[in-house]
Amino acid sequence: MSNLECRVLLAEDMPDNQRLVSFYLKQAGAEVFFADNGQIALDIALEASNHGFPFDVILMDIQMPVLNGNEATKKLRESGYTGAIIAITAHTSSHDRQTCLDAGCDDYTTKPVNPNRLIDLVAHYASKRKRKELTEDTVIV
Repeated sequence: MSNLECRVLLAEDMPDNQRLVSFYLKQAGAEVFFADNGQIALDIALEASNHGFPFDVILMDIQMPVLNGNEATKKLRESGYTGAIIAITAHTSSHDRQTCLDAGCDDYTTKPVNPNRLIDLVAHYASKRKRKELTEDTVIV
């Protein structure tokens, strides 16, 4: 497995899924934070971003109480959040995938979680974010 060295917000309301997904991520080197519903995910993501510590990746379950993952994603994007958001859902149709992408998700993966695909996706978007940060921090003299 990759050495992720990144911060991931896992927005997931089911404790068993939280344990399983966080196990895979932590084994690969990620630091994992939890949100039990979409509203909490929205609040935590915006607070972290506003304080200069945005998450490298948000894994957003689509069916959650209070505020579902698509609505939370829309609100994040409306608030100017530009970080990577990956939908994670049991819904597997191409329509479901497109709905997630239309809401503002960068990518999509399904449950049951394939650990290799999950790690590859997180690694891809986390490294993309780090490259962007390096480019923005580079000063040309």
